[in-house]
Amino acid sequence: MRKTRIAAVAAMAAAAALTLSACGGGGGGAASDKIKIGIKFDQPGVGYKDGNTYKGFDVDVAKYVANELGYPAEKIEFISTPSANRETALQNKQVDMIFASYSITDKRKESVAFAGPYLVAGQDLLVPVGSTIAGPDDLDGKTLCSVTGSTSAQKVKDMIPGVRLQEQSGYAECLGGMSGGTIDAVTTDDIILAGLAAQPANAGKFKVVGKPFSEEKYGVGLNKESTKCADINKAIEKMIDSGEWEKAIKANTEGTGYVPNPALNPPKMDPCA
Repeated sequence: MRKTRIAAVAAMAAAAALTLSACGGGGGGAASDKIKIGIKFDQPGVGYKDGNTYKGFDVDVAKYVANELGYPAEKIEFISTPSANRETALQNKQVDMIFASYSITDKRKESVAFAGPYLVAGQDLLVPVGSTIAGPDDLDGKTLCSVTGSTSAQKVKDMIPGVRLQEQSGYAECLGGMSGGTIDAVTTDDIILAGLAAQPANAGKFKVVGKPFSEEKYGVGLNKESTKCADINKAIEKMIDSGEWEKAIKANTEGTGYVPNPALNPPKMDPCA
């Protein structure tokens, strides 16, 4: 009788362990469920939706990290997270993580958490070929475009009070205005600008000034309740050490001349809060 009870308890324990594994307790055991990852859909070379395909450096890092966490590519659901919606998406748990050129700032840390950084970019300017704008000092009285919710345009406004800001819902709209002559420059991070300038439709039209004037630490956005930070940092470090990080940079900015600031990259992980 005692043996029968012991066997029954063992069977129940095994069933419970199997159930926990299927529900994704952590690490590789989560592969049976999908993971929702927020990315940009409109940033060529960084985060871009092309039909049913997702491309860019953010996407490549997201796939690598997700795989290390136990979610192969077919278990990833990519969700559009525009700049203005990122905090809300994390707070409402519409996404599990965000890889969307998401700069780590103290203000954002008040409402969300971060792992990483996985890249330290630098804010720069994109201008029409032939423009005399060579840096922020040349923007006084000029019209500068960035996307709603981004910190980039306000940083320039703080530096150059005379600049006229124009916000758009996406960078494509900024470039359209610049092509039409109503916008003098677009500002955001150098890797994003390089990706925009490299697109076939934009070839020969625009140039990156090439004088970054900030440090933008791209972090993995997380809900404050998330326990994934340490595992994400380990995955990023593994990607860097394996050479896959550098490979992803080159693949997504080929032909643009973009090189991440070697004094800051590859990045070192911030401590998890």
